[in-house]
Amino acid sequence: MSTEDTQQLLDQIKADILDKNICPDLAKTATNLVMGDGNANADIVFIGEAPGKNEDLQGLPFVGAAGKFLDEMLAGIGLERKDIYITNIVKYRPPNNRDPLPEEKKAFWPYLVKQLQIIQPKVVVTLGRHSMEYFLPNQRISAIHGEPKRVAFGDHKLVILPLFHPAAALYNGSMRETLIEDFSAIPIIIKKIKKETN
Repeated sequence: MSTEDTQQLLDQIKADILDKNICPDLAKTATNLVMGDGNANADIVFIGEAPGKNEDLQGLPFVGAAGKFLDEMLAGIGLERKDIYITNIVKYRPPNNRDPLPEEKKAFWPYLVKQLQIIQPKVVVTLGRHSMEYFLPNQRISAIHGEPKRVAFGDHKLVILPLFHPAAALYNGSMRETLIEDFSAIPIIIKKIKKETN
């Protein structure tokens, strides 16, 4: 499918969220619905938790300090924003940057599933425990970060790579090192998957 077609389908999800008034309380306090950004036909999709203040104002995911760090790590493995797709489970900023509530994540989950069905990535990189727990329930991020896992997703298998959230690593030197190291596994995983499918 062409990138234009894929993007149209992704835009339709945004329209559906607005039509169905998902999480009206969050919508009331947010400036923008933050859907996602990047390549609609990407091999890699990054999934964070929810937009923060900068993301809410600009309507784009990961544009604050954590986003800059993410860009640095992408550059470190020879990628740019335009090579990947990035989104969050919850598409509105929770007030005062609080953690998204279980019911908010649940309300937005079907729309995230649709995004992934349209993009059909080879790898989903979860950033932080909120996005990890939907794909890898009952796991602890401190125990499995950086370890790729194959999970059944609809009628095909997805490779999930759980990573710490860049925001958590900004002020923690050792976690920052760990995240950069875990990040370096991404090209190796992609290469391995491509070899399997050829």
